[in-house]
Amino acid sequence: MNIHYRYQLIRSKKRRKTISLRVKEDGRIIVYAPHHTPNREIEKFVERKQLWISEKLSEQKRNPGPAEIKFLPGEEFLYLGEAFPLRIEDDPHQRHPLKLWFGEFILNKTCIEKARDVFIEWYKGEAKQKLSERMDYYSNRLQLFPKGIKITSARSRWGSCSRNNQLCFSWRVIMAPLGVLDYVLIHELAHIKEKNHSIRFWSYLESIIPDYKKHRRWLKEHEKQLRL
Repeated sequence: MNIHYRYQLIRSKKRRKTISLRVKEDGRIIVYAPHHTPNREIEKFVERKQLWISEKLSEQKRNPGPAEIKFLPGEEFLYLGEAFPLRIEDDPHQRHPLKLWFGEFILNKTCIEKARDVFIEWYKGEAKQKLSERMDYYSNRLQLFPKGIKITSARSRWGSCSRNNQLCFSWRVIMAPLGVLDYVLIHELAHIKEKNHSIRFWSYLESIIPDYKKHRRWLKEHEKQLRL
């Protein structure tokens, strides 16, 4: 192919050997490379990926993301893999702007203009609580103890583990089924033992979650649905 795609290059001192490439939902092409990788080597890598990039972009055109969320009554929102409809109430006595109550998300009418922010704050709180509970269990079971956990608004990664074993998770994981949430959590816990994605890392992860590939695949297939 003679098409030359424009891409954004992100160099990292943490990345030691491999170059990787990702096509974002908005069509942007991001290339990740070790800090000192020669430009020509990066260009050759992208050239080898031309067909894959073309197929990925075509797939995005055939399968566009979900419709824009408008926060209207009856619209469904995910929590732990289940979809719950939205109900808007004009209740001056409602203590919280948003709550999940008897199978419905109930949003106070006074918060409609800032509904997205209200939902994100609710999801963050739920993610912090649920991940902390699961972390206590799995940390003791695996004898892997992080410095702490932090909930972020990351869109390009579900979780991360820093050099000092601080774990970060995107609030979006709380929208996924509990088994998938556990996979993301254990994946990052495993990085306390194995810092990279080596064969040893995946073998160790598989010893804990034999069907981890199923959960990993679910995330890839449903990534576009886990957003606001």
